[in-house]
Amino acid sequence: MKRLLLALSALLLSATSLAATPWQRIQHPIAGAPVSVGSFANGCIVGAQALPLNSPNYQVMRQDQRRYFGHPDLIQFIQRLTTQAHNLQLGNVLIGDMGMAAGGRFSSGHASHQTGLDVDIWLQLPKTRWTAQQLLKPQPLDLVAPDDKRVRTRHWQPEIDSLIKLAAKDDEVARIFVNPAIKKQLCADAGADRDWLRKVRPWFAHRAHMHVRLHCPQGSSECIDQAPPPPGDGCGAELQSWFLPKQPGSAPVKREPPPLPAACQALLDKHLL
Repeated sequence: MKRLLLALSALLLSATSLAATPWQRIQHPIAGAPVSVGSFANGCIVGAQALPLNSPNYQVMRQDQRRYFGHPDLIQFIQRLTTQAHNLQLGNVLIGDMGMAAGGRFSSGHASHQTGLDVDIWLQLPKTRWTAQQLLKPQPLDLVAPDDKRVRTRHWQPEIDSLIKLAAKDDEVARIFVNPAIKKQLCADAGADRDWLRKVRPWFAHRAHMHVRLHCPQGSSECIDQAPPPPGDGCGAELQSWFLPKQPGSAPVKREPPPLPAACQALLDKHLL
């Protein structure tokens, strides 16, 4: 029996290893001037920094997964945003996935987050700091009603609205992805101040967090930016189209990843020999 258990354990470990991407084997940032390479869904980063894990303004979840690295611009954005939230007494900001030490592909959970310019920030703002156990195995708060057309009133707080607005008004932010029902609520609450809504884009899932993406940093000549969002606040026909009956093939299609940018492939070849 003991031998059988050992054999099963070895098999499980082997399967886990096969599922991991090469990028997960790089445990520390690549030395050099900070440079983001490629696109958000096919790239890497040199000179990444770790987000400080101890701060009075935020807490970092699932630290055991080591997904708390990013370009210095992303580190500074998170610190800037959470300082503002702290000063406004919005609540405790919970930081989710950023990127890995050299960026690159995750084995699961994200197609993007590859260039050190993306961060998931949970849309729940507890008034007290979470325990180590809560941070290790966090429980997301689903803000969207079962019909997918509106937010759950009992979970929606004005502080959530304020946090998203603060992030969207930051000059370094290119886009913020939220569930269409959350975008709908933001549109209803915005009043006359609406310019920031242009950056907030509806997307599949994202029921408990916002996904913030920064512009390509200065000095990152091989970084590929997304096209700017369309003009306007995005609260009209574009948003309403997300609530129409789903057409076949309307959900994202899983495709084989494209070849890595040459600089990222060279980085892997050098550091995984």
